[in-house]
Amino acid sequence: MFSVIACIRNDHDWRLIAVAAIVCLAGSVATMLLLMRAQRSAGTERRLWTVACAFASGVGIWSTHFIAMLAYDGGIPIAYEVRGTTLSVLVAIATSWIAFTVALAATFRYGFAVGGILLGLGIAAMHFTGMRAVEAQGQVTFDFRSTVTAIILGTLIAGVALQLFRTLQGVRGLVVSTVLLVLAICAMHFKSMSGVGLVPDPSVAAATFDPAWLAGGVIAASTTLILMAFGALFLDRHLTDLRGLVNASLEGMMVVRGDEIVDVNERFADLCGRTATDLARRNFTELFAQDRERPAERRAFCGSSEVELLHADGRRIPVEYMCRMIEYRGRECDVIFVRDLSQRKEAERTIEHLAHHDALTDLSNRSSFDRRMAQAIAVASARNEPLAVLCLDLDRFKAVNDIFGHGEGDRILRKVADILRTACGEGDTIARLGGDEFAILQPSAGQPEAARQLSERILRLFAEEMDTSRDPMAVGVSIGVAIYPADGMTADRLCNNADTALYRAKRTGKGFACFFDAEMDAAVRTRRQMENDLRHAVVRRQLFLEYQPLVDVRDDSVVGYEALLRWQHPDRGLVSPGVFIPIAEESGSIIQIGEWVLEQACLEAVRWSEPLAISVNISPVQFLLPNLFDQIEGILRRTGLEPRRLELEITEAVLMHNRDDVLATLVRLRLLGVRIVMDDFGTGHSSLSNLQTFPFDKLKIDCSFTAALDKDPAAHAIIRAIIALGQSLNLPVVTEGVETERQKQIIVEEGCRQIQGFLSGRPGRAPSQAAQDRLKRLEA
Repeated sequence: MFSVIACIRNDHDWRLIAVAAIVCLAGSVATMLLLMRAQRSAGTERRLWTVACAFASGVGIWSTHFIAMLAYDGGIPIAYEVRGTTLSVLVAIATSWIAFTVALAATFRYGFAVGGILLGLGIAAMHFTGMRAVEAQGQVTFDFRSTVTAIILGTLIAGVALQLFRTLQGVRGLVVSTVLLVLAICAMHFKSMSGVGLVPDPSVAAATFDPAWLAGGVIAASTTLILMAFGALFLDRHLTDLRGLVNASLEGMMVVRGDEIVDVNERFADLCGRTATDLARRNFTELFAQDRERPAERRAFCGSSEVELLHADGRRIPVEYMCRMIEYRGRECDVIFVRDLSQRKEAERTIEHLAHHDALTDLSNRSSFDRRMAQAIAVASARNEPLAVLCLDLDRFKAVNDIFGHGEGDRILRKVADILRTACGEGDTIARLGGDEFAILQPSAGQPEAARQLSERILRLFAEEMDTSRDPMAVGVSIGVAIYPADGMTADRLCNNADTALYRAKRTGKGFACFFDAEMDAAVRTRRQMENDLRHAVVRRQLFLEYQPLVDVRDDSVVGYEALLRWQHPDRGLVSPGVFIPIAEESGSIIQIGEWVLEQACLEAVRWSEPLAISVNISPVQFLLPNLFDQIEGILRRTGLEPRRLELEITEAVLMHNRDDVLATLVRLRLLGVRIVMDDFGTGHSSLSNLQTFPFDKLKIDCSFTAALDKDPAAHAIIRAIIALGQSLNLPVVTEGVETERQKQIIVEEGCRQIQGFLSGRPGRAPSQAAQDRLKRLEA
């Protein structure tokens, strides 16, 4: 150690030593930076950076050695042979390249340490090759011990330097490895030089080349080369960042000079399906779709627009095209930005499709069907051809959807859509109008036969695919058909008439196809007009009640009255209850009418002098109200009628739907004191089970049995059985429709105690009003 320090202090020029140290540090920094860049690269790029790294390392080592040698003063003038000096720099570069290649290619843990050892041996090889280029009037001697120590020391330090470069990260690794590499080079050189001796020999020719010129040349060359390495690193880092930024862009970019492509980013190359090399120097207009009749000109690509980019596989990609002028590589160029519009166009197509199609079945929706129908009518009118409109409604769909859930309902709707696609022709338009309603537009010169054949195909396919007799999830279909122009000249008229035909098909028994006719139209118009009039009948005071007495046959005394609804229409006169009550139930107006009837009957019963019972019929539709109990309780409270005087007559149809909810409501009404009467007993599907389920207060035999009593023995037997059943259950039995003395005699003989009919009393005005009239006559 002291010999090295003494060597540096006594045998070297401090000024050149400082220059050598600076050159060594700069070379080592450049080497580590270039090695870091090579480590982050791959393939050809890594190989190029490895060469640059080896060049910077070799030049740095060589420059440090020769500047330090120029600083050495051995007492004899020294010069350097050109070929040996050149060989030494080549040795330094070559061994550095080998060392860095091994280190970067190694896959084991200490690969960089091995590379560092090779680099240390390369430093030694360069040192001794350079020493052989020394020319002096004497002999150069080496101390064996110092030489071996220098080689071992430099090699170990270089190995540690590269291993720490791999192990440590960031700036810390760069600094530590750089310092150690400088130490390795200096330790190798100066430890070796401490054992070098110059023995004068007059027989050796004196050097004639001035070493000062070599010093200047080495310093200038090494400084220039190292600075160039730093510059290359900086430019590469800067350009790499810029290219990385450009390649990270989601938009394709292309630099064009004239019509020739100069450069592209990765995104543009991906959009084209080509490599950047393939695109270089091509005419950029060839990459865009052009009109064959009018080839694209250069000015057509100025500004911005939407064009189609040609992919290598022949596809056309919609892109947004923007062009700007820039200076690129010292010349004016156009930079073209290309934004892929494929996803946006696809989204627009999807939105457009969803705007005109049903999302569940992918059939046309109502707006699309209306537009298509208007177009079809216009075409049919111009060609004087007919067309058919078919309205379809699924039978049992609501029940299936409620029982098995909406998921199963959606599956059925999709299956129905597939059936309709199979049945219809290419020119037909199929639409889902909403819920379980579908429509078909069939333009054909062969109407109405074409529509009849289509209806038969649909019904046949439904029968094959949907077996309602075996599959509880199967549905049927009813079809209504209207023909243009016979059944209507406008879209609204055709659709309304097709709906009318559909309504007739469903009333016929479901699973049928029905064509519109004028008589059907008149009937439906009448029915719809009555529906509309019924909604206002209560407000217009067109409804009124009549009361028919219930008579005890033992003493012919009146035990109660049944309230019967009547409708006095201003144009149609007195409308039969058998006509307007079903219409009220189907339209839902029975809810309002039923409440009015109940309240009017209770108000009338309160006025009677005797606490007789009042019977009021309740529609099955009213039991769909969740607040029916509260409604009845409120009417009793407002009118002041005792609940025990109110009898609510229900039919067995009430118990066919929402049975549990209906029974719960009946139980609450019975606990309130209201009596529940089974009306039209014997006409339902499960009379006996209903009697077992709920304890009714009275049974009423349907008038259809009474009418056939004296003619049909079966009717007589049924009445006898019902009366016996009531007696066994301790239930009063009322026989309706008694009109003759013979009927009364038979009923009394069978044990019935109450009757109702024309024989005992026709429906008439309110008993309170009749009593007031009798009182007025007596006073008169």
